[in-house]
Amino acid sequence: MPELLDPELDLILEGTSRSFYLTLKELPSGIRPQIGLLYLLARTSDTIADSEDGPSDQRLQALEQFNERIQERSTTLPDLSTLARLHSNPHEAKLLESSTSSVDCIKRFSSVDQQRIRHCLDIIISGQSLDLRRFADVSGAAITALAKEEELDDYTYRVAGCVGEFWTHMSLEHLFETDAETKAQLFETGVRFGKALQLINILRDVPEDLRLGRCYLPSEALSEHGLSPHDLLESESIDRFRTLFDVYIDKASAHLDAAVEYIGLLPHRQFRLRGACMMPVLIGQQTLALLRNQNVLDSESRIKVMRPEIKRLRNRILLALPSVRRSQNLLDSNRNA
Repeated sequence: MPELLDPELDLILEGTSRSFYLTLKELPSGIRPQIGLLYLLARTSDTIADSEDGPSDQRLQALEQFNERIQERSTTLPDLSTLARLHSNPHEAKLLESSTSSVDCIKRFSSVDQQRIRHCLDIIISGQSLDLRRFADVSGAAITALAKEEELDDYTYRVAGCVGEFWTHMSLEHLFETDAETKAQLFETGVRFGKALQLINILRDVPEDLRLGRCYLPSEALSEHGLSPHDLLESESIDRFRTLFDVYIDKASAHLDAAVEYIGLLPHRQFRLRGACMMPVLIGQQTLALLRNQNVLDSESRIKVMRPEIKRLRNRILLALPSVRRSQNLLDSNRNA
């Protein structure tokens, strides 16, 4: 398979993207480098934001300086060496140390692709910056929660929904053409595709986020069910939490249904593109099934789809791809499993 970017950045990408790297490898070569670079840069900015041992104001300043360089409003990058030393994960440390090479990669692409990459990263980093401001200096003893449902929807758009737009722009620019109605449907369902994946991450990571003082489930919704963020620190609260949690699982599932619709709108001949889209949908469906049947508040048992199952799903995708009907049946059967 051709490289996504270059050998060094490819290794960093593989080390930091885990299951998403499987999706990147399946993408058509015409859009694989652009989406790979977007992910790498977004992962870099996320690592800056999530460097837990660094002061929040220092991380926010570094994040904003990083974006200024990406947007070409500055010619210098922030010094990320201190943050890199704080990371025990060598892949994340290397990610920060290689930020100059990553940013320089943008200029390898056409002016249109550069503009799309910069615009999407501007939105993503705005969400990460908002997160840093919202949760500045929090801890498990003083949990801060989002206030309203609109804030959760805005956040999932900024850090993931906009990627669905970018993905669609790249596909229409480099892989296929379509009519205006289908194009509008692709952008609408593409945004929901991204929101689905981010909402699933939020639901799966409830215990971990709470212990960092963060609650992405709005306090308004929690209070309507007689709950506070602190109640969710106790695994025994799952019975009281289950009704509300299922509401969010249903919402994520509905977004995934839109992702399935997105795949159905792609031309049949785009086998690699359809396969790359199917992988995160199938993993997302399986994750939601686990969330429905296990106690997400039990921090000792993190919910995730294991690698053997991911490999099995990949094999099923390869068998189903030649047929639109078999592909649809796989997505439908996995949703109802």
